[in-house]
Amino acid sequence: MIAVSWDETAASTTTASFTVFDRLFQFTQLELFFAGVATGAVFLLGLGVMFSGMRRSAANRRRLRASRMEARDRVTRLEEEKRELERKLETAPGAPAAPVAPAAPATATATTPVVDRDRDGVDDRVEDTAPHPRVEVPRQSSTDQLVAGRHGRSDHR
Repeated sequence: MIAVSWDETAASTTTASFTVFDRLFQFTQLELFFAGVATGAVFLLGLGVMFSGMRRSAANRRRLRASRMEARDRVTRLEEEKRELERKLETAPGAPAAPVAPAAPATATATTPVVDRDRDGVDDRVEDTAPHPRVEVPRQSSTDQLVAGRHGRSDHR
C-alpha cells in the first residue's frame, strides 16, 4: 500500500477506464487500488458476519438437542418409576388404603363436620361473617342526559 501511494506513476494522470452497464468509469491507479482495498474489507466483513451466524446457530442447535435429551431422560425415568409402582401395587396384598382425611381441630366434635372455607382456623358457622354495612351515597342532581341515539335532544334533524 505504501509502494502504491508513493509511486510517482500511480499518482499521475494515467487513468484506467471501465464500462459498467453502459456507464464509463475512469480511475487513476491509486483510486483503483483503494477501491480494491474497500472491496476486500467489505468481503472480509461479510465472511465474519456469516461465520458468527453459523457459530451462533450451531450453539442454539446444541442447546436444543441437550434440552430434548434431558426431557427424554426425565420421561424415561418417570415411566420406569410408574412401572415400578404399578408392580408394587400388583404384588401388595389387599386393596389400596383409603386416603386419610385431615385431622379436625380440637374444638370440633366427632359428630359435626368442620366448615372452614377461609382457612383461618375458626368454624365458619360460628364466625361473624355478615356483610359490611352498605354505605349510602347521596344522589346528586344533574342536568346531564343520555345523548346516544339522540335521546334528550331538543332539536331533531
